[in-house]
Amino acid sequence: MSFDLIVFDWDGTLMDSEVRIVACLQAAFVDLGLPEPSREAARDIIGLGLEEAMMQLWPTADAILRGALAVQYRRHFLVTDQTASVLFPGARETLDWIAAQGYRLAVATGKSRRGLDQSMAETGLEGFFHATRCADETFSKPNPQMLFELMDELGARPAATLMIGDTEYDMQMARNAGTEALAVSFGVHASERLLAHSPLACLDALDAIPEWLTSRGLP
Repeated sequence: MSFDLIVFDWDGTLMDSEVRIVACLQAAFVDLGLPEPSREAARDIIGLGLEEAMMQLWPTADAILRGALAVQYRRHFLVTDQTASVLFPGARETLDWIAAQGYRLAVATGKSRRGLDQSMAETGLEGFFHATRCADETFSKPNPQMLFELMDELGARPAATLMIGDTEYDMQMARNAGTEALAVSFGVHASERLLAHSPLACLDALDAIPEWLTSRGLP
């Protein structure tokens, strides 16, 4: 089996942004005088679109209240919170290798377009990717629409597309889109949870991806 399009999740897969996301979610609840969610609850929704994340964290709230939470979260994440979000070890080197082999690269993320553009500018990774999709542009994971749109834009077939991510939402999206999935265990969801969705493998480090891809066949 070989692939010609490789789609990466962002948060928890390429970027170690858990601490910042959790802090901003908790701060948004405090801003509105609400009990802040636990770290475990906040990190569990990383990977979802912001609207879907707020629905999971506060299911009894109406759309107006969830919208107010989302506004506060964006304010903290994009403006006030200065917590460093860094790339996971080996991220740039892995992308360099993948690009050199002739794979096309894309991103499918629960981040907003503004948030992804900010992160890409900070890391200098924007030049690696042929296309990107964010949750505020289409349906959130695990809906397959992000992958459908990326495949349509880049002319890729599901059988030749690989989704790489750290959450069960990534695994479910890949299955719903008819693509294969590769899990990474260093993000927010435990390997046991990821393996329940039958990815091709679950790797412990980004720099293990080149060897794994080589074993599956180059594009």
